[in-house]
Amino acid sequence: MPKELVMLDTNVLVYAFYQDAAQHPAAFRILDQAQNEDAFLCVTPQVLAEFYSVITNPRRVSSPFTPQEALQEVHNIRTLPGMTVLPVPVDVVDRWTDLVRRHPVTGRKIFDVQLVATMLGNGVKKIYTFNVTDFEPFADIEVLVPEAP
Repeated sequence: MPKELVMLDTNVLVYAFYQDAAQHPAAFRILDQAQNEDAFLCVTPQVLAEFYSVITNPRRVSSPFTPQEALQEVHNIRTLPGMTVLPVPVDVVDRWTDLVRRHPVTGRKIFDVQLVATMLGNGVKKIYTFNVTDFEPFADIEVLVPEAP
C-alpha cells in the first residue's frame, strides 16, 4: 500500500529557516525528511507563495531574505526528492466555497480554507502545522504538530 502524502503548512517551512524560532528544531526535522524520496511530503503553489511572502517581509521575520535568495529557497524546497508540489484542482473554488458555507470564516483565514480545499482535491488528509486551531474545524483532515527531535 503506498504511503500517503502529508502537507506542510507555510509556518513549518518558515520556522525551518529561522534558527531563532522556538519551533525551528521541530520544523527543520520535518523539512529535512524531504531529503529522502520516501518522505511523502507535499506543498501547494499557495504555500510556496506564502513562504516567499513571509521570508521577504521585514515586518514578519527577523532576517528577511532578498527576492533572489527567497526564489532560490523556493526552488530548493520544490526540488527536494521527498517533496511533491500538488496541482491546484480545477474545482478548488467550488471546494473552498462549499467549505466556507459549512465553516464560515473571514479575512485571511480564507487561505487556510483554500489550502484544505486543495488538499482534499488531491486526496491529502494530513497536514503538519503549528497553527492547529486554523485547521480544527475540518473533520476531513488530520492535524499533526511537528515535534522536536
